[in-house]
Amino acid sequence: METYKVIKHPLSTEKSIRMMESENKLLFVVDKKATKLDIKKAIEEVFKVKVVDVKTLIAVTGEKRAYVRFSPETPAIDIATQLGMM
Repeated sequence: METYKVIKHPLSTEKSIRMMESENKLLFVVDKKATKLDIKKAIEEVFKVKVVDVKTLIAVTGEKRAYVRFSPETPAIDIATQLGMM
């Protein structure tokens, strides 16, 4: 799957901000057909960071969300600042 088709946009909610600060995670809305490996490769390629873990879920609204945990060397807050979330 193409890198820029995998990630649709970051999601900024109260829960995602809390996770960013405490667990070094960000929340993204991704393509429904994307696998965890596709998501990991896309995030690493676009942001030039190391991804430790990816967890996905299909929301009630029908969109697929990916909880991406970054390595300790790269704080999620830095990536959120790049994206304009903070």
